[in-house]
Formats: sequence, C-alpha cells, structure tokens
Amino acid sequence: MEVTLNLLRPGEKGVIRRLMSPRPQVRQRLLELGIITGALIELVRTAPMGDPLELKINGYRLSLRRLEAEAIIVRREN
Repeated sequence: MEVTLNLLRPGEKGVIRRLMSPRPQVRQRLLELGIITGALIELVRTAPMGDPLELKINGYRLSLRRLEAEAIIVRREN
C-alpha cells in the first residue's frame, strides 16, 4: 500500500516510490540527503508537537519537516 511518509507510525518502514515535491529546490535537497527511489526508510519518532519527524535511512538519521515528508510516497514494509 502506498502512502505519504508522514502517515507512517514510529517503527514502521517503507520503500521510497517517488518524490512529489512541486518545488525543484526541495526535491534536489531530498535527493542530496539520500531520499531516492528504492531506498528503505524508517520513521523513528516524531517531535512532541508532531514536527519534525526523525527518520533512519542508509545507516544514518535525519529530521524532516512534516510538509517535506508529505511529498515522499512510500510503500509500507512489514
């Protein structure tokens, strides 16, 4: 099932299917961070107010704003 990254729950993993950002600068930044099609990404946790999200991808952790995570389509993994 494909969903946006922000809809995963802490501990859930997904494979990145595509980036839907309308702004080329944001898309380029996400690619530079290693958020590329086929990569396995895990939602580690969310901040107390729900923004930002802490993610694990390619052996490192990064934080993204919820708005940026809404532009990333993933396929949930079990």
